[in-house]
Amino acid sequence: MITCRPRQRHAALNARLAGVLALVLLTFTLAGCATTPRLAETTERQLSRQVLLDDIPFHGQRDYQCGPASLAMVLNAGGVDINVDNLIPQVFLPGREGSVQPEMLATVRRHGRIPFQIAATFDALLTEIDADHPVVVMQNLSLPAWPVWHYAVAIGYDLDAEDLILHSGMEPRRIESFRRFDATWARSNRWGFVALTPGETLPESVAGPDAMEAIADFERVQGASASLPAWESLVERFPGSAMGHFALGNARQATGDPQAAIEAYRIAVKRRPDLAAGWLNLGLMLRDHGDVTEARAALERAAESPGDWQDRARKALESLEVTS
Repeated sequence: MITCRPRQRHAALNARLAGVLALVLLTFTLAGCATTPRLAETTERQLSRQVLLDDIPFHGQRDYQCGPASLAMVLNAGGVDINVDNLIPQVFLPGREGSVQPEMLATVRRHGRIPFQIAATFDALLTEIDADHPVVVMQNLSLPAWPVWHYAVAIGYDLDAEDLILHSGMEPRRIESFRRFDATWARSNRWGFVALTPGETLPESVAGPDAMEAIADFERVQGASASLPAWESLVERFPGSAMGHFALGNARQATGDPQAAIEAYRIAVKRRPDLAAGWLNLGLMLRDHGDVTEARAALERAAESPGDWQDRARKALESLEVTS
């Protein structure tokens, strides 16, 4: 369950003093065990010492609406004209008294931005802020056994003071120590994401397969034309990714750029010669553009590979023989 306000107290009013004292001691014990997260030396050398994204709008988070408010902040920052009231019915789940992560990410996609989950590290969080990306973070503000889930937007930090700056609750530019913040963030397995315009430089911490999944999810909602710049950004970042070039070829084909699609498919099968789907699509595109010799060679490679593409490749070869 996702909540965005302090949980109601269920303890009886006449709770024994010993029980209350035990809970207080437990709270202080847990807080005392938290340590300040340490950055990798390379990260600390590369980061700016202080960053504040002072152009990120603030929306106060009313009861149970920290999810819509956090989304409004990052979407507004990315140029999307949307307010909290418009987002509430899209992301708020009354039965859950809040917003769950899949709905948060899906809502970002519906508004034309790609949500990329960052690596679950403090290094990744500060690196994205330093790259001018506000980060939606999920915290548990209570004890692990009695969670109070909360979304906030990380907008700055101070390495020397070891402070993080957040738009959180009803408080803009809230300052929390690295230690205190990380203790609450760790309880969500350090879940966070950035919302980027297709074609923007990918998050530094994102892995190739994770970036592909994020862009593919976006493409299913917004289509090939909207996702094309993101695929181009992906192969620029991961030039060795055969599947990235394959996906780029599909997007180019869908948007009516056959020569560019052929180029992408050629790179895909060069990077991964066993990519039967790449050989098949390359062969079909070449056939449609009259290059029978190269089309036959590509389709034969696809037909040699057992799997879902084999039958289609063989049928395409048969049709090629009939028309040649």
